[in-house]
Amino acid sequence: MTKTRSILSIFAAAALLASAQAFADASLIDMKGDVRVGNNPALPQQRVLSGNTINTGVGAQAILRFDDQQQVVLNENTTFRISDFRYRPAEPGGDRAVFDLLRGALRFISGVVGARNPNVVALRVPQATIGIRGTDFMVALVNPAFVNVVAGAVSTTNAAGSVVFGAGSIGQIGSASALAVPIPASALPAAASSAFGNLAAVPVAAAVTPAAASSAAAGAATGAVTAPTAGVGAWVTIGVGAAVIGTAVNEGGETTTHH
Repeated sequence: MTKTRSILSIFAAAALLASAQAFADASLIDMKGDVRVGNNPALPQQRVLSGNTINTGVGAQAILRFDDQQQVVLNENTTFRISDFRYRPAEPGGDRAVFDLLRGALRFISGVVGARNPNVVALRVPQATIGIRGTDFMVALVNPAFVNVVAGAVSTTNAAGSVVFGAGSIGQIGSASALAVPIPASALPAAASSAFGNLAAVPVAAAVTPAAASSAAAGAATGAVTAPTAGVGAWVTIGVGAAVIGTAVNEGGETTTHH
């Protein structure tokens, strides 16, 4: 009887693991150094569930690819949590993507969820919530927070209001009660500049376009799911009245051009 129970327990554990893997949300497609999922050492190609926290140590780096083709590159000494990620190809209404950057720096390249429903995507940092607009951007927490937009645009929202930064812009968020402001690259502290340099050197695919996201959803509806085609299109309208890329727009409609 004891042997039978032991065998049944093994099968049950294997079934549970298989179920968890089937509904995992991302894969660690590349990593170096000390990378951990929770308190456990990460494994190459490991699947990662919503709710997990990924930590990188000194000199480490990790690349996550989500099931909607979203990518997140984690710099060294970074803590990143997948707070709530939901992607079902044929059910856009159920999309959700909420993440927390607790320390360190990352690069974020949006996927199908961000292309077809950008309002449900949020990266939370201690100073603000960052929304995406078909985007490739980087964030470094060195108190304050710094945002570097590679392509597309991001919004930063906190108690002071919302500011949108377009491609080529760098923003500084002093605190949760201070409005984000554009700054030149020369004003970046060394730690933020170094982090951005490391992250920019990592080869990544471009953000998924809305057209590719629509194609993926159509394929899912017919049972012919294919990976979306990457690429950033000039599809986004930013802020109130189409702000110019490279311009910060505050909640009151005032603009500040950043060169």
